[in-house]
Amino acid sequence: MAEAAVTIKKGEGRSLKAGGLWIYDNEIERVEGEFENGDIVAVHDFDGYMLGRGFINENSKIRIRMMTRDKEQCIDADFLEKRIRAAWEYRKKTVDTSSCRVIFGEADFLPGLVVDKFSDVLVVESLALGIDRMKNEIISILKRVLADDGINIRGVYERSDAKVRLQEGMERFKGFIGDEFDTNVEIMENGVRYIVDVKDGQKTGFFLDQKYNRLAVQRLCKDAKVLDCFTHTGSFALNAGIAGAKSVLGVDASELAVNQARENARLNGLEKTVEFVCEDVFGFLPKLEAAGERFDVVILDPPAFAKSRNSIKNAVKGYREINLRGMKLVKDGGFLATCSCSHFMDYELFTQTIAQAAKNVHCRLRQVEYRTQSADHPILWSADESYYLKFYIFQVIWER
Repeated sequence: MAEAAVTIKKGEGRSLKAGGLWIYDNEIERVEGEFENGDIVAVHDFDGYMLGRGFINENSKIRIRMMTRDKEQCIDADFLEKRIRAAWEYRKKTVDTSSCRVIFGEADFLPGLVVDKFSDVLVVESLALGIDRMKNEIISILKRVLADDGINIRGVYERSDAKVRLQEGMERFKGFIGDEFDTNVEIMENGVRYIVDVKDGQKTGFFLDQKYNRLAVQRLCKDAKVLDCFTHTGSFALNAGIAGAKSVLGVDASELAVNQARENARLNGLEKTVEFVCEDVFGFLPKLEAAGERFDVVILDPPAFAKSRNSIKNAVKGYREINLRGMKLVKDGGFLATCSCSHFMDYELFTQTIAQAAKNVHCRLRQVEYRTQSADHPILWSADESYYLKFYIFQVIWER
C-alpha cells in the first residue's frame, strides 16, 4: 500500500515549523491515500513541500506525531536503533544511569513513549497508537543497546494505564512484557535505598524526575526538624534522614504509599528518625499550625493540581493555599522547598502564586535556587509539554 500524504492548511503548522512534533486535527487541509490509524504518513506544507513523516490517528486531537523531518528517512529498525542509542548515550553523559528515564517521548523524538529503568527492570508507558505498534521492537532494541554496556534487563513491565490512552482510541493496559518477575524492585539513589513497586506504584512506580532536587535538599537538612508533604513513598523525607536530620515527618493521603515509605525507612535504618502519617495534607497542616509546630525545613511536592488548561484557576488556589500553609510552618530563617509538576502551571504563574502566598502571610522569601526536572527528563525547547517541573528552594524570613 502506498504511503498516505497529509497536507497542512496555509498558515498552520507554526509549532511544527518551530521544532515541535505535533500537528493538530484543525491544522490539516486534506489526507490523500489509504491508511489505518497508527500508520506512518508523509506530511506536506500547503505548497507541497515535504515536512517529514509521522504517525496518524484520527481518534486523537493530536492528529499526527512527527517521527522525522528527513524526507528520505524510512521509519525502520535502523532508524529506531539510532534514536534509542542517542537517548542512552545522552543519559550516560548527563545523569546517574543506575535508575533513570531512558526514553522521554517527544524530547527523545520517540513521541508518546516513556521508558524508565529501575536497576535491571524496565517500565514502559505507551500513550500513542503509532508508537504502541512499534513498542515491542523498541524494547527489544533497547535491551540489546543496554546489553552492549553490560546491563542485562531481567524484566519489562508495562504501565500503559493512563486515561489519556482513551483519547487515542486505545484501552488502558498494565502487565508483563515477556517473563514474569518480582515487581518490587530495589534501587539506590543519592545514597538512599528504595523498594519501587512497578506494578501498583504511581505512574511508573517512582518519580525519577526529582532525583537531583532531592539531593539539593539534603544539604539543608543536617540536624534539622523536617516536614515532607505529599511524601508519596518517602523520597524527600528519606533524603532528609540520610543527610542527618534530627527528625522528619512525612505526610501523604495514600495508605499504600505511606506503608511503602515506612518500609523504605526501615530499609535505610531510619525508622527512628523518619516518621510517616497517612493524612490529607490540606487538612493536616492547619492542625500542625494550631499545635504550634514549626520546622527548619518544609518540603511541598504536590501532585499536578492543573491537569488541563480549564483547571488552572482552581489549581492556582490550591498551590497558593498549600504554599501559604507551608510557609506558616517554617521557622524564621528556615527553608521552604516547593514545586509544581503541572505543565499547565507555567513558570511565571507558579512564581506569581508563591509570591502571592508570601504576601498573604507577611513573610519574605530569599531565593536559594530554582531548578527543573532531572536531565534524563530533558526539556525540548520546541516541545512545551516537555517542560513541566518547577522547583524552588527559599529561605523564609519573618523578622528583620
